[in-house]
Amino acid sequence: MTHEKLFERARSVIPGGVNSPVRAFNAVGGTPIFVTSGKGATITLADGRTLIDCCCSWGAMILGHAAEQVTEAVSRAAGGGTTFGIGTPGEVALAERLVAASPLLDRVRLVNSGTEAVMTAVRLARGVTGRELILKCEGCYHGHSDALLVSAGSGVLTAGDGAEVASAGIPQIIARDTLVIPYNDLAAAQRAFEVHGARIAAVIIEPVAGNMGCVPPKEGYLKGLETLAHAAGALLICDEVINAFRFRYGLYSDAAGLQPDLVTMGKVIGGGFPLAAVGGKADIMDALAPCGKVYQAGTLSGNPVAVAAAIAVLDELKAHPPYAQMEANVVRIADALNEAAEAAGVPIRVQRHATIFTPFATTALPVCNLTDAQKADTALYARFFHGMLARGVYFEPSAFEVNFVSAAHRTEEVETIIAAAKATFAAL
Repeated sequence: MTHEKLFERARSVIPGGVNSPVRAFNAVGGTPIFVTSGKGATITLADGRTLIDCCCSWGAMILGHAAEQVTEAVSRAAGGGTTFGIGTPGEVALAERLVAASPLLDRVRLVNSGTEAVMTAVRLARGVTGRELILKCEGCYHGHSDALLVSAGSGVLTAGDGAEVASAGIPQIIARDTLVIPYNDLAAAQRAFEVHGARIAAVIIEPVAGNMGCVPPKEGYLKGLETLAHAAGALLICDEVINAFRFRYGLYSDAAGLQPDLVTMGKVIGGGFPLAAVGGKADIMDALAPCGKVYQAGTLSGNPVAVAAAIAVLDELKAHPPYAQMEANVVRIADALNEAAEAAGVPIRVQRHATIFTPFATTALPVCNLTDAQKADTALYARFFHGMLARGVYFEPSAFEVNFVSAAHRTEEVETIIAAAKATFAAL
């Protein structure tokens, strides 16, 4: 079936024809694609085409699609029941794995999405500190809860009208409790604390930003934020929904020498299912109900099928770490695409960090914050995206997202990506 026909059907029963806005291709134009299956590093479309996938379900599929150890674990779990609304041994086993992976985590609470994990972390920070303000960076996306859809990144950058509050339906009384500063600007953070420090409950930060494109932190920036927060009696929340287990087995915060009070995790740890977590030290986490007065709940939290997938993924990552090969593949892609774009005279350059990368439609690297990212030519990126799609490679359908490689991407796929980019640059 054609994608046009499917999209026409979808729009008659689903708002905009999609269940998450960026899938609509509004940022790049054209008809969105529909996937029928995936295996390894590839996806098969409803029209029969096969693409190399550099979206990987927005980073969740770190082992590739339909990895045997995951599908087998899911099949076994589903055969025993798909949900109970009661504790299971599996959710204990998963929590034990997460806690063992980082000295920053004494306790974790399993939830169903990154948005829910962050919402819980913010409520917990406010409950523990008795303060109301949250400090975030413009261009960083922390899910779609009301307080954090202020100067947000991800699909908000291309779905909205550029307003500071990026969605209708968010009361100004909620939005005004969110303070916004530029990413990678420690002086701006210091000024915010000088004015509002006694009222700030927490700073929330993507350690390596991934929702205005791939934007790594400057040296000393994250530690500086931590120092400012703790000096003012505020908490530091590291939003590692993308970062956790993506660059190494465990948290980015550990590798960076940070001491966040709370960490949110998602995508990779979900094993391809709706599963995320918030974690931290016992004295803070135990403020959650039923031990404390900060309420959070979820019928499907710790779902046995999702937990089985998550355990299978984490066990594979620990037993056979794929990170060095994944990073080598990203280095190869980035270097080759930068060389080819320069040779073709096309102003597109790849910025990367470890196992993620973004082709920014600009030659002005490094991109350090949202202002830098928005100088890129989104129309040129759209042409690049469709050129790659026509040549069998699926990159993110937005100029402000990151691409991923998985453990299933082999040299063959990497070289095909590079060949497609060279041909696309020549056409541009």
